[in-house]
Parts: sequence; C-alpha cells; structure tokens
Amino acid sequence: MKKVLAAAAIGATGVVSAQADGIEIHLNGSTPAMLGAADNFSGRAVISPLYPATEFTRASTGLVNFASGARTVWHTHPAGQLLIVTTGQGWVQEDGKDKRTINTGDVVWIPAGVKHWHGATATSPMAHIAVSYMQDGKNVDWLEPVSDEQYR
Repeated sequence: MKKVLAAAAIGATGVVSAQADGIEIHLNGSTPAMLGAADNFSGRAVISPLYPATEFTRASTGLVNFASGARTVWHTHPAGQLLIVTTGQGWVQEDGKDKRTINTGDVVWIPAGVKHWHGATATSPMAHIAVSYMQDGKNVDWLEPVSDEQYR
C-alpha cells in the first residue's frame, strides 16, 4: 500500500521515475559565462548558466552578475521566474508600479506574464540566481528597453 501511495504522489507531481539513475552534479564553471546580449540588457551583465531546463526540471537556472547601473530590458516569463539575490543591491519593477529595492538574501517571485525588469542600482552591483520556468519550450519574452528616466 505504501508503494502505491508513493507512486501516486510522484505521478501527481508530474515527475517520472525514469528521469535519472542517480544524483547529477554540474560542476561550477562547467558551462562558460557569457555577456548578456545588448538587445536584452543595458550595461554589463554576465550570465553564468548553472543548470539547463529539462523535461524533468522544467526550469533553467543561471547566476547573473550586474555591474552598477546594469539592468534587463522589460520582459515577461510565460511560466514565472524566481530570483534569489546573492550579493549587492538591486531594483525590480513591475510595469505601472514603483520600483522596489532588493538586497542580498531576498527572494523575488515574478508570476507568469507580469511585465517587469530587474538589475543593479545605480551605485551598487548586484547578482542573483534566476530560476526561469519553461512553457512550450520558452522561458522569456524580451520587450523594449528600460529608459534612463524609468530606471532613475
């Protein structure tokens, strides 16, 4: 009976037991870091991919280091995004609302479809781990740049 309940619980979460034979470790630095594309970032942002989306994880994960003044363009996520601030101070802003300050240790949940941007403050660099959830093979829709007036 316990095995049946355990199997039902796994099935209810959508996780298939065939996903892996054991623990998988992606070594730090095993995927090269890259500069954020100029179409998607203002200023210097370095993206270090941590773990790719798979049919089992359904999310890609990366460490993004923003230099002071660097930020994303406006964008949305079809299945939401989780940010974990690892160092520094940054800003996040939802379209039509005031920007909000985020600091080391803060965790930010951005629901699916919410237009927003995030990045470092003008005077402090900021880094965060971004967990971007996939829907239909896509995790982000990039939009227009954040103007200097919007950023200030």
